Amino acid sequence: MKVCVVGSGGREHALALALARTAQVVVTPGNPGMARSPGVTVTDNPPEQVDAELFVIGPEQPLVDGLADRLRADRKLVFGPGADGARLEGSKAFMKAVLTEARVPTARYGVFDDADPAIAFLRELPGPTWVVKTDGLAAGKGVLVTEDRAEAEADVTAKLSGERFGDAGRTVVVEEGLEGPECSILAVCDGRHPVALAPAQDFKRVDDHDAGPNTGGMGAYSPVPIVDDRLVDHVLEVAVEPVLGTLRRRGIDYRGVLYAGLILTSDGPKVLEYNVRFGDPESQVVLPRLDEDLTGLLAEAASGRLRTDPHAIADAAVCVVLASEGYPGSPRTGDVITGVDDADELEGVTVLHAGTRLDEQGRLLTTGGRVLGVTATGPSIAEARRRAYDGVARIEWPGMHFRTDIAQSAAVAAATVGS
Repeated sequence: MKVCVVGSGGREHALALALARTAQVVVTPGNPGMARSPGVTVTDNPPEQVDAELFVIGPEQPLVDGLADRLRADRKLVFGPGADGARLEGSKAFMKAVLTEARVPTARYGVFDDADPAIAFLRELPGPTWVVKTDGLAAGKGVLVTEDRAEAEADVTAKLSGERFGDAGRTVVVEEGLEGPECSILAVCDGRHPVALAPAQDFKRVDDHDAGPNTGGMGAYSPVPIVDDRLVDHVLEVAVEPVLGTLRRRGIDYRGVLYAGLILTSDGPKVLEYNVRFGDPESQVVLPRLDEDLTGLLAEAASGRLRTDPHAIADAAVCVVLASEGYPGSPRTGDVITGVDDADELEGVTVLHAGTRLDEQGRLLTTGGRVLGVTATGPSIAEARRRAYDGVARIEWPGMHFRTDIAQSAAVAAATVGS
């Protein structure tokens, strides 16, 4: 089967590698790392001009913009929701309305387009944390989680003014802060039925110990020691299946990934957010652990006939994201990257490209905030983590930064459970 992957980031690189185990893969627009991957080719042609039997759309923006609808109208087999289903990520207010209708556990919230009632609602929430989200897409950076209510109030004003995120922020969702560990569960859906991939945990804050501003994700690991099969089944039952049912009642046939971002509170798991595509960087650790044919699984879902029950291999996976100076604010670009080949040669290590390009001399340059994801697999979280950071140590460019604590606590917890 020939599969077209749409996108150019680390998530799409991970998808291309996993699909290339059993399929011929073409990626548009791709990146230099994908172009060097066995079984993968890169094209500048738009998806509508690519001849493929299955289309897998990676990023959220083309889904929100209706790319899946246009391809399906051309009788293509597509893994990814139409624009109606993509509103789950394109509008947090819509997502919250669906959660409420489906009776899915979530945080207390309000939706506002005026600062005064939003700030009044903030002052009703008890704390100790407050959350302010842009309604529209903001590249994973439109969420403020703070223990300072005054900061939350200022953020409401800035977002609603259009100062921070333009039109995407002119409606905000204000939520109570919830306490507990977080995890991500990616469910492959065929419109009626979901199947879960291996759980993962990602790291949103830019600095160690969850300090600094939110980012699109600075790393991830899988498996998650505190998430067992029973909890995954429970999440499918209370947080995924009811949403699919609610969407069907609204006339929405959802075929794609439904990514549930969860917080495990003392009252049980609650949904923080839904995404309508594979997570980034969660894909970089979930897909290497998949023990099934990803091509066949996604084709089943796209055709509305899921039959495969996916399983994960025993090995763990850890991904460390390498970012440019200035990220997540205004990242510097154009720096020369060295050491990628050396890292790629290490046992269990794969360097996934997210924001790179080649110059006229063939040198690898940075082009964005999140530049590379160093993913490693190993027989334990601790070993996968060691291999990933060994890979990180081989790579350099001016201003490169990364977190040093990805999967650190999980490695300790997994060792304790196993002892």
